[in-house]
Amino acid sequence: MKSVSSILFLLSILLFVGAIWNALALKRPGFYPPKQVLKKRAAALAGGGAIFLLLTIILSSF
Repeated sequence: MKSVSSILFLLSILLFVGAIWNALALKRPGFYPPKQVLKKRAAALAGGGAIFLLLTIILSSF
């Protein structure tokens, strides 16, 4: 169970890093995807990261 929770924790970290990367891309001029796409992508990645983090916390409490 420990390995599953550590894998889920690493996955949540990767999703949060992707969300931060897309949020920072909003500030750069001349970046190809439109800003609405970047905002939706960052929100989806952050939401997925939060879900995996909550799942990891629940699994590690058992």
